[in-house]
Amino acid sequence: MAAYAVLGATSWGVTLAALLERAGHTVILLVRSDLEAAAIRSSGGLERLGAGRVLGPRVHIHAVPLAADHADALAGAIVAVPSHSLRTTVAASGLPRGLSIVSAAKGLDLQTSARMTEVIAGLGFEPARIGALSGPNLAHEIVRGLPAAAVIAIPDPDLGTAWQSALSAGTFRVYASRDVVGVELAGALKNVIAIAAGAAWGLGFGANAVAAIMTRGLAEITRLGLALGADVATFNGLAGVGDLAATCFSSLSRNRRFGELLAAGRTPAAAVAEIGETVEGAHTAPVALRLAAAAGVELPITTEVAAVIGGERTVPEAMARLLGRPLAREELPGR
Repeated sequence: MAAYAVLGATSWGVTLAALLERAGHTVILLVRSDLEAAAIRSSGGLERLGAGRVLGPRVHIHAVPLAADHADALAGAIVAVPSHSLRTTVAASGLPRGLSIVSAAKGLDLQTSARMTEVIAGLGFEPARIGALSGPNLAHEIVRGLPAAAVIAIPDPDLGTAWQSALSAGTFRVYASRDVVGVELAGALKNVIAIAAGAAWGLGFGANAVAAIMTRGLAEITRLGLALGADVATFNGLAGVGDLAATCFSSLSRNRRFGELLAAGRTPAAAVAEIGETVEGAHTAPVALRLAAAAGVELPITTEVAAVIGGERTVPEAMARLLGRPLAREELPGR
């Protein structure tokens, strides 16, 4: 079997390291410091995953940068850090520039509005060898061995097949795609819609309202994706409607929880502090609006989420604005 690196000891990073190990591979889990490495070795994973020790003896935990002798043996690396820290983390990682890199981060660059694969390419990695992993992937379920599926998008189809094989283990199934743009945009923007869904849950609106938000949210994600060159089929797949459904309806979703806390009157900062982990949708909403403005695309739900996060409106005011929009035909993008 091969050796892979996972950059980032987030919940998702630890889960991906466990998946690679379960598939029979050797894994180097790269973390921020020797102190963090020692803590993870002691716990065997992350206590907040609630699954006990999830990392076995074939997962070797080291602080960045990656040692040169380890780099030579790698078949590829997965980056599983928050989007806002991906650029600096990858730059300091020591990963060789000829390596195949997969981004598991679901966000957009705050300064440049770039997708994560574009950020990685800007650091000197080969674009054809850079992919994105996404789908309805709640780490707390996957690490417990519950069935799940994901999609990996990468320009090189042979690498897509290799990554499929590397990550598919037991009850975790991976599909391949070449639509990197669509997979990344779907993964990033669904977090914004999940905040709106969480706010609806928090206001007691019920499943009908959440389903409506999810469906209309998918329509606006697809509109922007098509304007930026994505394939419409991607938004009807795992990275699109699949991930969106899981994020809007699962109580394990950080973005949904963030919306619920906003509806309960918390400030954005207080809500993030209470959750204790990165809430990608809070960073993504204003960036998505910049992309939409440049592409001439309207994103009504994203606009209201950004307004609430920016302190311009309360959650009830934002919901009232959405409900008060002019009546329209249901025209689905790409049809």
